[in-house]
Amino acid sequence: MSGHGHGGHGAEEGGGGHKGVALLIAILALMLAFSEMGGKYAEREAVIHNLESSNLWAFFQAKTIRRTTVQVAAEQMESQLALATDGAVKSAMEKRIADWKQTADRYESEPSTGEGRKELVERAKVAEEQRNHERARNELFEVSSALLQIGIVLASAMIITGIAALAWVAGGLGGLSLIVMLFALLKPGILHLLH
Repeated sequence: MSGHGHGGHGAEEGGGGHKGVALLIAILALMLAFSEMGGKYAEREAVIHNLESSNLWAFFQAKTIRRTTVQVAAEQMESQLALATDGAVKSAMEKRIADWKQTADRYESEPSTGEGRKELVERAKVAEEQRNHERARNELFEVSSALLQIGIVLASAMIITGIAALAWVAGGLGGLSLIVMLFALLKPGILHLLH
């Protein structure tokens, strides 16, 4: 009879232990949901900044082509200026050359609109930095998610096998995952230091 009582006591402990592991699995699953949300957000932001960067570089190339075209036209007209004999024609050519040079200068730098080549390069580089920042954040969230998934599997295996160490390892992975998520939120540049 004492064996029966002891067995009953052990079953209660097992039930309580399983409840604790079930709670651990629920917490890990909740953390996984947050990690996945963070990763999706970072991935979306990386794509947005990548598109912005690509558009700015394309705009920069278009400005470069326009600037080169205007510069070549001004140089060609300057070479023809010496051949002009009519004062009115010469004056018109000089005005056109000055306008083209002014346009070429504006294509090079236009701080008022931020659409000169110089400003476009700066804006594109900022967008690239933001893209890289979000990519690093996404990578950390992916690592965090993987740790949590492994933790959930180990905690589930503990319920089946009864090996308590699996629950401890699962909890440790959850803690490690939390640290990785904090780095993803606060300091995703840590990945660059590790490479």
